[in-house]
Amino acid sequence: MRIISRKVIIDFYKRYPDSKSSLESWFHEVKQARWKTPADIKTHYSSASIVKNSRVIFNICGNKYRLLVKVEYSLGVIFIRFVGTHNDYDKIDVEVY
Repeated sequence: MRIISRKVIIDFYKRYPDSKSSLESWFHEVKQARWKTPADIKTHYSSASIVKNSRVIFNICGNKYRLLVKVEYSLGVIFIRFVGTHNDYDKIDVEVY
């Protein structure tokens, strides 16, 4: 999958260094993936939450942080929409963010 934009991840783990290894692992695993459906994501990330509008929420660093992405399955592209703490995550509408 093509991931847009890695800079969001890097900026986040500069502020929260404990998230670096988890986010980097996620990035490299997903970069090699070829997801065609939400079921493909659930096969590898069973704790991922599939929500409306092609959004997927991943638990990062033992569920300490949340990563929200939009997946364009037909294009093989993932757009990072949000990375943050649970407190920040609770303030967004994941279906439109």
